[in-house]
Amino acid sequence: MGDSGGQVRQYRRPSRAVHPRGASSLRRVMGGSSYEPPAWHDDRALGASSDPLPTGGRRAARPTPGRARVKFIHCSDLHVDSPLDGLERYPGAPVEALRGATREALVNLVDLAVSREVDFVVVAGDVFDGDWRDMNTGLFFNAQMRRLERAGIPVYVKKGNHDAASEITRALALPANVHEFPTGRAATFRIEALKVALHGRSFADRAVPEDLAAAYPDPVPGWFNVGVLHTSLAGYAAHDPYAPTSLDTLRGRGYDYWALGHVHAREVLQAHGPRIVYCGNLQGRHAGETGPKGCELVDVTAGELRAEPVALDVLRWSVIALPIDGLADVADFRRSVEAAMRAAHAAAGGRLSAWRLRLEGEGPLHRWLSAEPDMARAELCSIADAASDGRAWVEKVLLRCREPAGALRPGPDDPLSDCLALVAELRADPTRLRAFADGALRELSAKLPPALRGGAQSIGLDDPAMLDTLLGEAEALLLERLARAAP
Repeated sequence: MGDSGGQVRQYRRPSRAVHPRGASSLRRVMGGSSYEPPAWHDDRALGASSDPLPTGGRRAARPTPGRARVKFIHCSDLHVDSPLDGLERYPGAPVEALRGATREALVNLVDLAVSREVDFVVVAGDVFDGDWRDMNTGLFFNAQMRRLERAGIPVYVKKGNHDAASEITRALALPANVHEFPTGRAATFRIEALKVALHGRSFADRAVPEDLAAAYPDPVPGWFNVGVLHTSLAGYAAHDPYAPTSLDTLRGRGYDYWALGHVHAREVLQAHGPRIVYCGNLQGRHAGETGPKGCELVDVTAGELRAEPVALDVLRWSVIALPIDGLADVADFRRSVEAAMRAAHAAAGGRLSAWRLRLEGEGPLHRWLSAEPDMARAELCSIADAASDGRAWVEKVLLRCREPAGALRPGPDDPLSDCLALVAELRADPTRLRAFADGALRELSAKLPPALRGGAQSIGLDDPAMLDTLLGEAEALLLERLARAAP
């Protein structure tokens, strides 16, 4: 998914009191002064080149005979206070910022809902994180929901696989404006004033192997119908089969919008008829969750649907490729790296960022980088600090570059020669690579935690592209050993 190139548009809180709207009789009171949010509150598009909406984001939807305008937020996978273990092992890590990021992103979500005067908020699963037991997490969530309650905004929550495993969800009484879908069967919440129907079913257990969507209620005729589903849609091999379903099943329900959760990367699976969207998670938590994170802001006006991705993350994870091809010396390297880092900092809107740097390509600088890894890392950290005005942290440096082709050749009696020959053979034969991986990685895979074997953080040992990447990294390590041994 590439960047759609949307410009940043700051929003302002209205300077007037807001009258009752939607299904709630509560008044929204938001103060009398204008409000300018921080710079990281933006409407930058989340990189949805797969979204075929025309310029302006408009696409005809089925007419809604109720109110002339309906606005709502679709979010999912908040994972509030998701534990980030082992941060102390990373020198210079912004530990407090990392640990507080999911909370701040939720605050941003509530700010957005209030300032944009939405009619309701949909949460498509995983408010909390697994068996996390700190009730302060629940109290914080409730406090944010009460902010929405005071603004007259109801919230509709589908419990996901993490929520089903959470001690918090079983012990916490939610504010009156928060409505959870039941677990026993699919149900419909009707918002009469808006002529909107929301259909969904929560997870009773963490593992849900059946297709829940197939048994969702029929649409309410003449209303705007929203399906709320936490699912690993067919085709997402990197995810465990939680409530698996298919696009054909979703299309067949006859709804207008499907608010999906569970997959942490935003993706528009179908732009209209109905619109089917994974909004992604609210805040990236590690280097496997890169790029802008946030929610969908949906506006249905006079039968036209406009969907706007809104970035709400406070800390942006990125993997920055730093090719060494064509760089003659360290001075060239510094200039190239600084340019790439300044571009990444600008793309993040000046947010605090966590960068994983990937040195790739081939060139004479490989020998220096591999011979002096600590010095190279220190150099990269220094450049990052300058390029980001102190707003970036280098999480890890991956050395995936190599000497120029032909510069290093092992002798015929060198064991590395056989290893490199095997790499070349496996690259030329994907079937053989798959068979080799099945044998070589079976024991390793069995030792991995479940999340890395098949969850959202899976390293994808069944993915041919991942195997090819691992093969290339193995080759780079072999060449690095040759470089270190070279006179």
